[in-house]
Amino acid sequence: MTLIAAQKAMTNRSPLWEDAKALPADPLESHRVRAIAYYLPQFHTIPENDDWWGAGFTEWRSVTKALPRFAGHYQPRLPADLGFYDLSDVETIRKQADLAARGGIYGFCIHDYWFGGDRLLETPLELILANRDIPLRFCLNWANENWTRTWDGLDQQVLKAQAHSSEDDLAYAAHLLRCFADPRYIRVDGRPLVMLYRPGILPDGKATVARWRDFIRAAGEADPYVIMPQARGDNDPGTYGMDAVAGFPPHKISGHLENISAELAVYDPAFIGAVHDYAEAARTEEAMREPGMKLFPGVCLGWDNDARRPGRGVTFAGATPQLYGDWLHSAGTHALGLGSRDEAMVFINAWNEWGEGTYLEPDLHFGHAFLAETRRVIDALNAGTRRAAGNGASTTAALRSSRRKLFNRVRRKVLGMIAPKP
Repeated sequence: MTLIAAQKAMTNRSPLWEDAKALPADPLESHRVRAIAYYLPQFHTIPENDDWWGAGFTEWRSVTKALPRFAGHYQPRLPADLGFYDLSDVETIRKQADLAARGGIYGFCIHDYWFGGDRLLETPLELILANRDIPLRFCLNWANENWTRTWDGLDQQVLKAQAHSSEDDLAYAAHLLRCFADPRYIRVDGRPLVMLYRPGILPDGKATVARWRDFIRAAGEADPYVIMPQARGDNDPGTYGMDAVAGFPPHKISGHLENISAELAVYDPAFIGAVHDYAEAARTEEAMREPGMKLFPGVCLGWDNDARRPGRGVTFAGATPQLYGDWLHSAGTHALGLGSRDEAMVFINAWNEWGEGTYLEPDLHFGHAFLAETRRVIDALNAGTRRAAGNGASTTAALRSSRRKLFNRVRRKVLGMIAPKP
């Protein structure tokens, strides 16, 4: 297959494509497992991004430039029903909320960009707060790292730096209180749920969490339920006096996966990215859930950040709605044994990470298949049954021939690694 043919294939309907009719018309009345999707507010212009990346920049600019680098590489990834939307338009958020509810999503974990009182990309959150008629539950993840040109929070080419301090801890706690006042804010047994992305880069992460708790309780609010993601080498919430940890793949698992890029038919001779088997990624996350730890498992939908890092990204290739549904069902089953009813949570990466190739919103290739599979899994977990089959229930002959033969050797190896020892 030529590069042109590959691009054409990936921007047309897959045999696994499902339309909006695959989603029930009504949202769930109850959630035995609460599926919370990470939410990126990057899809609207701000002066800072105009200065750093060029006038009119949003995440869509990177997404539309992506190309397939190897045979079977799912790029470019282009939106369907919602189009190249603008999150400064409240009607877009209404449509997202409706789709998410029909797809079985309990709420969004919104990435919150706070820099010593300066805020970036805050418009979607402010629109949600100002429009309480939008039926959208949400919580916040303070993305407390530097904003850098390389999108990784490291110190090279810093565009917007953090200046952490005890005073800033209290200022951010006051910001949280304002959000907690919204009745849609997600809670765990009455306690507002807050994620702190990188506690390890704070001067004293444990002290920050303690300041938050003292400040928020003194204001008459319930003790916050503070969590962190498994990211950047941090894994134990007890180190920081937190309540739990949440999965955030590909963080933690990608370093344990085999790079199979040398086995692929590559279109781009300059390609130096890493390619991992999506099925292996799912099995690895399942195998790495540590017993005794309050871990809300995380799943993703075929990570691929080549749009942001052309020719040198990390790709979880071979994702299908069925494989994703298997992973989500496993995660939900694990979550049901974690503790209280409210603690049965799964974190999905993500609702709309288009530049990183992991999103639940409908696209041109799969349509609503991944979101419909989410609803089937959540319905099944609610009922305590196996999920119903959709169009994505089995891999088609076309996908078997183009992908499975590339990954069979790795899958056999993984199965041998995780099989119970005699």
